[in-house]
Amino acid sequence: MAHAQHSLLEQLSTNSSPYHDPLTRLDWEALDINAYWLPPEAISLYGTREYDELPEATRIRLSQYEFMGFIHAGIWLEAIFIERLAKNLRHTQSAAELAYYLHEIREEAGHSLMFLKLMERSGLRLPSVWRNRPRMADFLGRHAPINTTLFWLAVTVGEEVPDKLNRFVRTQGETVVDPVIRQMCTLHVIDEARHIAHARSALDASLLRTRNWQKKLLTPIVNRLIRQFVQTFYLPTVDVYELAGLNRGRVWRELARHNPARQAFILKCLNPSLNQLRRHGFAVKDPVL
Repeated sequence: MAHAQHSLLEQLSTNSSPYHDPLTRLDWEALDINAYWLPPEAISLYGTREYDELPEATRIRLSQYEFMGFIHAGIWLEAIFIERLAKNLRHTQSAAELAYYLHEIREEAGHSLMFLKLMERSGLRLPSVWRNRPRMADFLGRHAPINTTLFWLAVTVGEEVPDKLNRFVRTQGETVVDPVIRQMCTLHVIDEARHIAHARSALDASLLRTRNWQKKLLTPIVNRLIRQFVQTFYLPTVDVYELAGLNRGRVWRELARHNPARQAFILKCLNPSLNQLRRHGFAVKDPVL
């Protein structure tokens, strides 16, 4: 297993070279603020009568602000990953491990700079990215003991939940989503594929040392982690609806929370990850908003 992990780290580092800065790869001049930034099916109100009654311009603006909320959450999460990866540098066991962590730090920083550039170019802004952090996910992300099963569970869940939405935009938004946004999601997905491969490998290695009774103790934490990440990335805040022109944002947020189409969309995105955790012996539940 140690040899396999070493080989994987070397391969991931090779794939990360040379580094391609997303800030220079995106044609910011082509950004269209009159186009969808999420496919309609990925909008939280999609499938409701109220959504069908919205003017097209409002649906488009809602898709843009929902995407902005998504990348706000991404900045929060990327900051945690960078912080923990930097701490991991002190515990590296090999040059391959050191190189990989440095590659990932550079890529995560690039993602956040890409998100900030989108905010600057679009003029669409939300309140502070640090305001709506999910407490338990934030605490575990920052303080779970390094290289434990709990640590790698938190990393794997944190990587995979938003990645599924990025992948959906990339694959299903070809005819409707602004090409700059699709390219942004594509660049993000390519990097995250490496990060997820590493997290899964590290989790697999850790699980070899994890007994069934320990998995049972960890399962409630995993379920809560999944739910908090889902709510953070798939349930927009009140501000999102109001800035998109929908007054009484709390009413719209509750409509999204109880929207059966939204629940079905989330499950469609996350079922592969949930089923993998179940195969590992964790009795994870379907997440609800």
